[in-house]
Amino acid sequence: MIYAEILAGGKGTRMGNINMPKQFLTLNNRPIIIHTIEKFLLNDRFDKIIIVSPRDWINHTKDIIKKHIGGIDRIVVVEGGKDRNESIMSGIKYIEKNFGLNDDDVIITHDSVRPFLTHRIIEENIDAAIEYGAVDTVIEAIDTIIQSEDGDVISDIPVRDTMFQGQTPQSFNIKKLVNYYNSLTDDQKVVLTDAAKICALHGDKVKLVKGEVFNIKVTTPYDLKVANAIIQERISR
Repeated sequence: MIYAEILAGGKGTRMGNINMPKQFLTLNNRPIIIHTIEKFLLNDRFDKIIIVSPRDWINHTKDIIKKHIGGIDRIVVVEGGKDRNESIMSGIKYIEKNFGLNDDDVIITHDSVRPFLTHRIIEENIDAAIEYGAVDTVIEAIDTIIQSEDGDVISDIPVRDTMFQGQTPQSFNIKKLVNYYNSLTDDQKVVLTDAAKICALHGDKVKLVKGEVFNIKVTTPYDLKVANAIIQERISR
């Protein structure tokens, strides 16, 4: 089976003084997360679309989905964990409990605050996850990347041609990801907050899917302004 998992478990502290997690802020009069969910609903390959929400916002998440999308059997809301990987595993636990885990099951994980992903990106993630078992969506680095071990002076300047910026979706064979995650120590789980990196550190080849520059993550007030500009530009076409 093919699952989508939209990660909406964060609180959005970098957004500043707001009274709700950033995924519920409005973009063209609708919550950001609704724009994101709709992109996955348009793809009929998904057997289930799992929304991972903070515990205190589960009812709110269900309410806005009902208001803006309606009651759709393919969508389910579950409680997230204390970090990204635990939230991914929360969704997988729901799958295991309700459907079991099969060898060929894949999961397409995506940030709830990246509302501009495309049908192509989703399709290529599904296909690559089925073929390779681990996938990361990236764009080529435009700026020179500076590495600093202490945040004070330069440690290294990698060759830009080999550098990429990570986006989402990140997609996986579910059983493979669970096995890798369960093999980590508690200390490693704290440090390794990127699921694709967990696969890479186990020697697995992580297939790259080309993202888009406009597949931005709405994290700061500036990002929200950019996102609204993108929406308005598309409306005015």
